[in-house]
Amino acid sequence: MARPRIVTSVEQRKMVRSMAAYGIRQEDIARCLGLRSAKTLRRHFREELDRAATEANAQVAQSLYQQATSGKSTAASIFWLKTRAGWHEPARRLTPLCTSSASSGKYSQRRRNVGKR
Repeated sequence: MARPRIVTSVEQRKMVRSMAAYGIRQEDIARCLGLRSAKTLRRHFREELDRAATEANAQVAQSLYQQATSGKSTAASIFWLKTRAGWHEPARRLTPLCTSSASSGKYSQRRRNVGKR
């Protein structure tokens, strides 16, 4: 006996798009719809699955951009500049505590006595 043909509704399409945008696994989405497998889900909801993540990322990027350009969120501005404008933290250089000869002064005495307690 053949399986009944799946008829999709607008409501199901919206649900699939939302769940895929939130990052829910296809297997879990299929289970929520009562489908047998993720393959069946992909067969009937390909467009929603393909577009959902991209549209969600675009919305988040728009929100981040608005926060960064409004000046209200310093963290958003820094994040945007680091990820989009190539900014980065300056490399830290380790400088010695004592610039004179390592064999003289309190620094070298402390260094020699490390672990001798």
